[in-house]
Order: sequence, then structure tokens, then C-alpha cells
Amino acid sequence: MNQIPEPNLLADVVEAIGTSEFAQRLHRWLSASLHFDNVTILAFFDKQQPEVFLAHSAERRVFERMNSHYVTGAYLLDPFYALHTNRVAEGMYRLTDIAPDQFQRNEYYKSYYQRTTLADEVAFFSWPSQGVSMTVCIGRDATTGSKFSSRDLKQAKYVVPIVNALVRQNWAGISPRGQDASEDVVDQLRQRLTSELGIGLSARQAEIAILILQGHSSVSIGLTLGISPQTVKVIRKQLYKKCQISSQGELYYLIAPYLSEQGQTKG
Repeated sequence: MNQIPEPNLLADVVEAIGTSEFAQRLHRWLSASLHFDNVTILAFFDKQQPEVFLAHSAERRVFERMNSHYVTGAYLLDPFYALHTNRVAEGMYRLTDIAPDQFQRNEYYKSYYQRTTLADEVAFFSWPSQGVSMTVCIGRDATTGSKFSSRDLKQAKYVVPIVNALVRQNWAGISPRGQDASEDVVDQLRQRLTSELGIGLSARQAEIAILILQGHSSVSIGLTLGISPQTVKVIRKQLYKKCQISSQGELYYLIAPYLSEQGQTKG
């Protein structure tokens, strides 16, 4: 019969609910219960940048650009953020299971994610408040250079209900820190490209641009938007022509700075 891991440390987490010690105690219990190299606890909101409550790793490169790049805009291309935007059910999600089909070929992966040395990630995902999701993400990086084994994943899956229940209790009622932006990412991107570069994208073109940067192929984009892959290819060709570019890499370096600006909180 399975037993709750490290009951004394778990009791410490329960006692810390609602205090500033909660994140650290949750980390301590998880570290004693599971084998991982790094951990991140953060909240995702609908129209403003994430809030990071804990980021811990021995390998400095994992979070080296967390504040300068990730929370200011790169998170918009993160498959774990897509869990939030897609309003998925609470549970445990492994990056390799939810990433777009061309994730490792896109420029976000090459220029940002790969530099973190992350080799594997698993997120405990929950909804503690309306429109706000929480991820407790554990990962493997250059510290061990290994991925999670089937046994590791089985152990992690066992504690999912406990982790998510604790998170919901601690962050119940969490809300955005400032006033929500009035426009969504697509609208903001279109307006900034028009005003600053004179590039007038349609809503569909801007939507597909973001999906391309997330690592979706034409087939995957078609399935996501409910249109044919051929239609996606036509719109993609129009997009590249308007932007005067010829590759996904050029699209990334054109648009990424504007995604960063959109990640800033408006208040």
C-alpha cells in the first residue's frame, strides 16, 4: 500500500498555508519526495506577465534570464503557458507531451529554452482562482543531465492531488497585481507592428505568427484554428511577404521584442 511521502515535512507545508514560508516548505517536501534538479512556482494571468514565487536550481543557467526574458514576454511562447490559455484541466503535465510538434525546431527553443540546459520538465497545474493558474514545475537540467524515468513520473503522479490541493488552498483568491490590459496579445501585437514598423497584419495573420513562434507546424496550426493546412500555408506566405522575411527565424527576431513589451503589466 502506498504511503504519503515525508509526512512530517508535509505537515510543515500544511502549517505554512497562508504564510510567506509556504513556497519554501513546499519545495522542501517535494525535494524529499521526488528527484529533480530545479523547481519553479509561478502564477499565470490572462493579460499580464507571470508572477514568480520561487525559482531554485543549482545550475545558474536555468534561471539566468528568467526576469530579463521569460517573465517579460518569452513566457507567451512557453507550452506551459498554453495550458493556461487553453484552460486545461488540473493535473500533471510533462513538457514533451504538450509541446507543439516542431517545438525543438523553433527559434524560442534555440535562442532561449536550450540555453537553460533543461532536459525535462513536469508541471503540477491548478486553478486556485478565476482566470489565474498556478504551475509548480520540477525539472532536470545540466546538474544531472538526465530525464525523468517512468518510476520518477509514477512517484510524481502519486502526489499530484496533494500538491494541487495545497497550492489551491495557499493561493485561493489570488488576483492580478494591476489592472488587466484592455486588449489581447494578438490585438496588441498588430497595433505595435503597425505603429512602429508600418506592418499591417490581419488578426488571423498575427494569430498564426504567434503559433509559428510557439513551434506549431502548418498541420498543427490548422488543427488548433480549425482550418486546413493549405489555408495556413497561404496565410503564412502572406505574413512573410508583409513582414518582408523568408524564414521562421527572421519572424522570431522581428516579433519577439514586441511580445516582450506585451508581457509588461499595464496599470
